[in-house]
Amino acid sequence: MAGRVANGLSERARAVGVLHRAGMINLFRPDQVIASIRAVRAFGPIAGAARIAARRDPTAVALVDELGELTYRQLDRRANALARAWARQGLGSDSVIAVLCRDHRWVIDTMLASAKLGARLLLMNTGFGATQLADVARREGVTALVHDAEFAPPPDMRCFVAWSDERSELEGLIEATDPSPLPAPRRAGSLVLLTSGTTGTPKGAPRQIRSPLAAAQFLDRIPLRPGEGTFLAAPSFHGTGLSQLILTFALGSTAVLRRRFDARATLAGIAAHRCTALVVVPTMLRRIMDLPEEVRAEYDTSSLRVLFSAGSALGADLGNRATRAFGPVIHNLYGSTEVAVATVATPEDWRAAPGTVGKPPCGCRVRLYDDAGRPVTETGRPGRIFAGSSLAFSGYSGGGTKEIIDGLLATGDVGYFDAAGRLFVAGRDDDMIVSGGENVFPGEIEELLAAREDVVEAAVIGVPDEEFGHRLRAFVVLRNGVTPDADLLREHVKAHLARFKVPREVIFLDELPRNATGKLFRHKLL
Repeated sequence: MAGRVANGLSERARAVGVLHRAGMINLFRPDQVIASIRAVRAFGPIAGAARIAARRDPTAVALVDELGELTYRQLDRRANALARAWARQGLGSDSVIAVLCRDHRWVIDTMLASAKLGARLLLMNTGFGATQLADVARREGVTALVHDAEFAPPPDMRCFVAWSDERSELEGLIEATDPSPLPAPRRAGSLVLLTSGTTGTPKGAPRQIRSPLAAAQFLDRIPLRPGEGTFLAAPSFHGTGLSQLILTFALGSTAVLRRRFDARATLAGIAAHRCTALVVVPTMLRRIMDLPEEVRAEYDTSSLRVLFSAGSALGADLGNRATRAFGPVIHNLYGSTEVAVATVATPEDWRAAPGTVGKPPCGCRVRLYDDAGRPVTETGRPGRIFAGSSLAFSGYSGGGTKEIIDGLLATGDVGYFDAAGRLFVAGRDDDMIVSGGENVFPGEIEELLAAREDVVEAAVIGVPDEEFGHRLRAFVVLRNGVTPDADLLREHVKAHLARFKVPREVIFLDELPRNATGKLFRHKLL
C-alpha cells in the first residue's frame, strides 16, 4: 500500500515537472497553479483549458477557421451566451448534447457551452451511417443534437443547426443572448468519445478528466509550447484531434481548423499562420506526401516542429518520406479510444527505428501478455498489448469493458519491444491470419507493398481455403498511370518475406474503404 502511494506521488511530481518545463504551469506562481486545477475540476478539460487561457491573455487568438479569427475572450463570451440560451430552453446538467459537425467555431462553442452547463457532451463521427447514428443516440440518451445542415439528424430529435449555407441557428442564439459570466455548474460535465464502429454500432467511451496533470502524458514527449499555432487536420470528434485541441487551449496557443481536409490547403494554413504543430491521421499525411514535390515547395513550412500522427498505423516508408520533406518532426502516438495514450515515438526514436510507436510517457504503463495472461518480457517476442494511465476509460457507456490484466486494458493489438524498450505494433489481434499453420499479421505485408514507388497503399486479408485454412488476398491501390501486374507484386513479397506470406491473389482498387480517421474497413474487403 505504502509503495503504491509513493509511486503515485512520484508520478504526480514528475507530471508537475513536465508541465512546468513545457510552460503550461508556473511553479513560481502557485496561485495560478491552484486556479488551473480549480478550472479543470469545475468545467472539465476543454472549457477549463479555455478558461485558463482566457485569464492568461484574453486577447490571444484562440481559433482560426474559414470564417476568421476568435480570441479567447470572444470564445468565452460566445460560450456564456450559448449556455444561457440553452438553459432557457431547458438544457442543463442532466442533458446529453451530441455534436455531428465538421470542424469550425460552432463545434468549439458547443463544447464550451456544454461544459458551462455541466452537461454530457457526445462527439459523433461524421462518417457514421444513419443507422449507427440513430442507435448511438438512443443508447446514449441524447437530449439535443447540434449538427451541420449537410447531415440529416435522426428523426424526432431536438436539433440546432451549426454550419449552414443560410444563417447558423447557433450564431443567432449567441448574438441574441447575454454573454456575461455564468456560475460554475454544480458538477463538472463529462465527455463521451465513440469507437470507430468498424465492426458494428460504435461504443461509447466516457471520460471525466479532473486534473490538468493529465496533459503531461503528451507534453512529456511532444514539445508543444505556449503561444504557438497548431493546425488540427485530424477531426475533433476523434481522440487524436480532441486531445490536441485541449492541449492547444491549455497552452494558450492558436488552433487552426478547416471543415474538410485538403492537403494543399493544410500546407497553406501552416505557412500562413506559422504553425509549429500539425495533427494528422496517417491517411492525411499520405495525401500531403502524394502532392508533387514542386507543389509542397510552394509553401514555407519551416515553422513546423511537431508532426503529430495518431489514429492508425504510421508506416515506416510514409514516416521516412515525411521526415525527408519536413525534417525530424515525426511524433507517432499509439493508443486507443479506451486506453487514450500508451506510447509516443519521438523523432529520435523514429530515426533509430522507423515504424516504432516509441515508449510510454509520464503516467503511462505498457506491458505484453501471452494468450494465457502470462507476461511476455523477452526482446522481440510478440505479445498482446495492455496499457494503462489516468486517461483510460472505466467501461463502455452501454456496459462492458476491455479485458483487464494487472490493472491494464487490452488494446486489441499484438506487438513487441526492441532492445531499447521501443514498442512496435504488429497488427490487430483479431486480424491475425492462420495460413497453412503459420501465423501471419497483414501489417508486415502491407507495409512492404506500400513502400514501393508504384503503390499508394495496400491491405491484406485472409479468405477461406480448403487446403490451407486461409489464403492471403491483397488489395492494392496503384499510383496513376501504373499498369497492374499481380505477378510483379507477388514476386516482390516473395523476395523479401517468407513464402507463406506471399498473397495468392492480388486485386487492384481505386481506393481502400476507410473511415473518417483513416481506419481500414477490412470487413468490406471480404
